[in-house]
Amino acid sequence: MSSFRIGAALLLLLVLMALFAPVIAPGDPLAISGQAMLRPFESEAHLLGTDRLGRDVFAGLVHGTRTTLLVAFFSAAAALIIGSIVGTISGFLGGITDIVLMRITEAFQTVPGFLLALATISVTGPSAPTLVLAISLGNWTQAARVTRAEVLSLRERDFVAAARTLGMRPFEIAFREILPNAFGPTASLAAISVATAILIEAALSFLGFGDPNRVTWGSMIAEGRTVLRAAPYLSIVPGIALVVTVLSVHLIGRGLSRTERLQP
Repeated sequence: MSSFRIGAALLLLLVLMALFAPVIAPGDPLAISGQAMLRPFESEAHLLGTDRLGRDVFAGLVHGTRTTLLVAFFSAAAALIIGSIVGTISGFLGGITDIVLMRITEAFQTVPGFLLALATISVTGPSAPTLVLAISLGNWTQAARVTRAEVLSLRERDFVAAARTLGMRPFEIAFREILPNAFGPTASLAAISVATAILIEAALSFLGFGDPNRVTWGSMIAEGRTVLRAAPYLSIVPGIALVVTVLSVHLIGRGLSRTERLQP
């Protein structure tokens, strides 16, 4: 449980940073606010220094937390919802519906999630909503397969037969009776989905496919890449933030998995 507490504390700190970003670092983080290429702690007004254009690194770091967590949480939630719906329909109806939906799932699994997200962004254009859509499109298949497996084991249980006897409709049984009981193992994938979404969003932003109107850690790392020898802090600072965020999600997921194994 200690790993869960550490991860939860780190993630809570990041969430609070994202929520209070306008208070912690007021103003536009993309605006030029001082002399260019100031090193960390060289100026009281710019604790973490400035980039090549004179933009405050600390402001970018704080506001970038908003973008990262927003895209990660919403894309992970969308992936779990899509996967749960597809898996429930596939497992409950079976037959030709199951075959078709599983073949579609396998088709999505053959394409790496990052490449699918990159192709989607290239077509739709970079923005926060399209980032959520692009990442969730490559991240829902595992949830679908886990949900289907659980539904297959639950659909012949006594409570399902009782629901049929009471005259409940098939989809009502599937989504009101079976899915809530099958969602536990699927929800355990949330940590993996969030961590994957964080890394994909950072990679897309690093390549210039992030939302141009928002500060992202990936774009900050890419900005620092051009002056890596002269100012390595420009890439190191957002890189550390990215590592801490993924680590916190990983610790939460590991703590939850241990708790599930200890339950009788």
